[in-house]
Amino acid sequence: MKKIADYRKLLNVDKSADLQTLKSTYRTIMKECHPDKFVNDEEGKQNAEMKSKEMIEAYHFLVSICPETREQQLPIYTNTLANSSIYDFEWKSQVLVITFQDGSQYEYFGVSKNEYVKFVNADSPGRFARRHIFHTYPYRNVLKTTAPIQ
Repeated sequence: MKKIADYRKLLNVDKSADLQTLKSTYRTIMKECHPDKFVNDEEGKQNAEMKSKEMIEAYHFLVSICPETREQQLPIYTNTLANSSIYDFEWKSQVLVITFQDGSQYEYFGVSKNEYVKFVNADSPGRFARRHIFHTYPYRNVLKTTAPIQ
């Protein structure tokens, strides 16, 4: 969740920012800090490149968790949850990454260590995740593959 808050702060948007607000804010910031504006200032150009990379990363991340994006991806997500089992998972700093048999991978944000321990120790991690993780935590798709994992 800290990553989400940091990116929102970086782009100066709040929790309720929609896709259009993110896009317009991002474009405004990029106009101000684009490296091409610093043609004769090498240090300024390097700083602008670093800042623009941060802005691009923040923008793409926030777009990926935006309600409009998640709504567009909902049929794919629902299909993955219904037709594919969990292949692998990893937890680090309140981010749970779950890889599915169909090759897709999702990050779930704000998953506490306690919740992760319950997930690992559950008789059926898939059932536990369906009940307590998949629709509870903010998520984003981080990997899309067309080939199922064997």
